[in-house]
Amino acid sequence: MKHSLQLKLGQHLTLTPQLQQSIRLLQLSTLELNQELEQILQDNPLLEREDEDEDEASYATTDAPAHTAEAETQSTETPQTEKPESEPTTALDDADWNDYSSAGGDDEDNDYAQGSVSGATLREHLLNQLIVSPLTLRDRTLVAALIDDLDDSGFLTQPLADITASLQTELEELEPEEVDTALKHLQNMDPTGVGARNLAECLTLQLRALPSDTPARDAAMRLTAHYLDLLAARDVGKLKKILGIDDAILRAARTLILSLNPRPGAAFGADETHYVIPDVYVRKVKGMWIASLNADAMPKLRVNRVYADILARHRENGGSQLASQLQEARWLIKNVQQRFDTILRVSQAIVDRQKHFFEHGEVAMRPLVLREIADAVELHESTISRVTTQKYMMTPRGLYELKYFFGSHVSTDNGGACSSTAIRALIKQLVAAESGKKPLSDGQLAEVLGQQGIVVARRTVAKYRESLQIPPANMRRAL
Repeated sequence: MKHSLQLKLGQHLTLTPQLQQSIRLLQLSTLELNQELEQILQDNPLLEREDEDEDEASYATTDAPAHTAEAETQSTETPQTEKPESEPTTALDDADWNDYSSAGGDDEDNDYAQGSVSGATLREHLLNQLIVSPLTLRDRTLVAALIDDLDDSGFLTQPLADITASLQTELEELEPEEVDTALKHLQNMDPTGVGARNLAECLTLQLRALPSDTPARDAAMRLTAHYLDLLAARDVGKLKKILGIDDAILRAARTLILSLNPRPGAAFGADETHYVIPDVYVRKVKGMWIASLNADAMPKLRVNRVYADILARHRENGGSQLASQLQEARWLIKNVQQRFDTILRVSQAIVDRQKHFFEHGEVAMRPLVLREIADAVELHESTISRVTTQKYMMTPRGLYELKYFFGSHVSTDNGGACSSTAIRALIKQLVAAESGKKPLSDGQLAEVLGQQGIVVARRTVAKYRESLQIPPANMRRAL
């Protein structure tokens, strides 16, 4: 076999670092983009925000606090006492409870109380009540153990028998009656309904706490204690027969039950609110729907002139690292600008095709797929997918993610197509206008849609109805 050398000429696509960065920035949301830029600004001294000069000038006109350095010195010199490891104890003594109640120091020295009221967890809220309760040390220990077994909704997650068995190793001669008593103490705490073992008990505890002259209170307590399943199934006839009440009292009891809180502990320690920053605004200008970028969401970046001038004067002396950082800064500025230009192009293409939605609402939404927008702006479908993910458009009708405007289609009798979003809107309208005594079934909804020229199967209607979180017909029947 003879060996030989051959020269071949070919082309292939290579993802350069600049292209990789461009793709990464495109798929980030606005909040994630700002976090990414903050990290890059810390690592690259040749990149800065355009508004930094104004911030530095305003800071220079304000005298810095004179006690800052002294406070830092005092904080670094504060001695810290090492706490020896303590032996495990079987119960909390009175000193432990007093220490817990006085944790954080004097009120004049800190604002712990103010900070803990709004952001306290359910456990902290209950322990604060337990500290000031007139219970004995043994009872407080039992109630604290029950508090530790509560879930985020305020329900007791373990059976009392299991809790009793686990506590018998710590507390001598523990009787089940003591745990039952501790549970009653817990269920008398705020919020009302906490410590319940199921939904029925939770609602019953809240009803029991209402004044005795509350209308339909007794009927509501009987419903929550024994007949919640029948109430959920809207079995009106059976409920009236079992309870011996008429329609008016049954409706009043149901209204009272609906006013209760099925998750009393959910309001404590809730996650922080996540804010959405719109990338694009849509307005009607001279009869045309126009998309424009949100200037507040666009970071204003530039190359640091001082470092750039130093690098230009001493380029012959080396400085390869600074030269590399200068190139990276220029790439980033260009890629950020390209990111927003692409978002604007895609947004305007969506607005042009969904202008009937902005005029008439969801019922006028037309079918739209990624390929159609990709062909219009001459980009790949994967790029359109990145652009429309976690990017938001503020419109006169509300705030929407760009992906919201895409949807599959259903054929109509005249050979056209109807968007799945429009069908969902029609189903929502039909359900809102139906009679409470005779709600429309999925088959009847499909027939009504068919009369409007939209051919859709009953199972498809059921799927759309479930996606809208609309219960079935038997659950929508009015009492």
